[in-house]
Amino acid sequence: MTEIDKPLMPHFEVIASDPHCGARRGVLTTAHGAVQTPAFMPVGTAGTVKGLTPDQIEATGAAIILGNTYHLMLRPGVEVVERIGGLHRFTAWDRPILTDSGGYQVFSLSALTRIDDEGVEFASHVDGAKVHLNAEIATDIQNRLGADVIMCFDECTPFPAEPDRLEKAVARTVAWARRCRQAHRRDGQLLFGIVQGGIDLALRSHCAEEIVRIGFDGYAIGGLSVGEGHEHMVHTVEHTAALLPADRPRYLMGVGMPADIIAAVRAGVDMFDCVLPTRNGRNAFAFTRQGSRRLRNSAHIDSIEPIEAGCDCYACRHFTRGAIRHFFNCSEMLGPILLSLHNLRFYQRLLAEIRLQIERGTFDRWAAAELTRGDTVR
Repeated sequence: MTEIDKPLMPHFEVIASDPHCGARRGVLTTAHGAVQTPAFMPVGTAGTVKGLTPDQIEATGAAIILGNTYHLMLRPGVEVVERIGGLHRFTAWDRPILTDSGGYQVFSLSALTRIDDEGVEFASHVDGAKVHLNAEIATDIQNRLGADVIMCFDECTPFPAEPDRLEKAVARTVAWARRCRQAHRRDGQLLFGIVQGGIDLALRSHCAEEIVRIGFDGYAIGGLSVGEGHEHMVHTVEHTAALLPADRPRYLMGVGMPADIIAAVRAGVDMFDCVLPTRNGRNAFAFTRQGSRRLRNSAHIDSIEPIEAGCDCYACRHFTRGAIRHFFNCSEMLGPILLSLHNLRFYQRLLAEIRLQIERGTFDRWAAAELTRGDTVR
């Protein structure tokens, strides 16, 4: 039984699963449309996926994007977004949006942060001004931004972390989740709880039990991809995903290497986000099913081949590797744009293949083959 009086309405349906592992195929219903899962969310931290228009993002196959409370709070400010008509109008994206609570910035901006049980005080990375963020403020901002899925405020710890620090972070994450649940005021907006605990499986179990007891529309696994490595990440995800309700979506936060995604789907994870496709694209790094490809290399100087044979993205249909290499070497913005488009399409093609394999009941065998291939990108 959960701590809330009113049962949560189901917003997620599992429509297929692989009998040989935890992989499942589902549909997450939101106020701005349905998301086929497993799903990958491009990251639009400050209200835009860098360098790309909403039409271009949609053309890659993306159904949902991610924004960030901390960054939008600083610039342009929630009041500005409200006056313009909410986050969907502001971003010109009329499909689902998920906003992170800003809790990750507790970790990534730790040099600028003071944290206690009440919340976090930041020195703004923009102008150094003092900024206070806690469970209630993060929830209120996300309510006002109007995203379809919002996240509880949590504390992410570095790797490695001392046991007492991990325990404090878990205690705060649970306490803040309870406060977020009570502060949540917007109907039709899904609120996800987050499970922390590093790679300590006992702490993960404790945190999952407490977060599930509070009761949320979905559940996230946070605090990974911070230096623990693939094997520790997979082991932790396998342990934690099994503790989360089967009738709610499971979201692995900030994990995005293809091998990590395949292994996490195998454990029963439904949603992913990561900056890698666009960040790496801006740095001339392409993801392909044959492994990574660095387009600045002189081997591509006069290549007439596309980035990846068989890829149907705009870049691969219209440009050669030689042309894209030239754009990067001349600092033309088209280079980063084209590789960002390709990488996002690569991820959406990967997730579409994963969904198809689950529907066929062949995902586990397919995943095992993918994870043992020498060119699987890790």
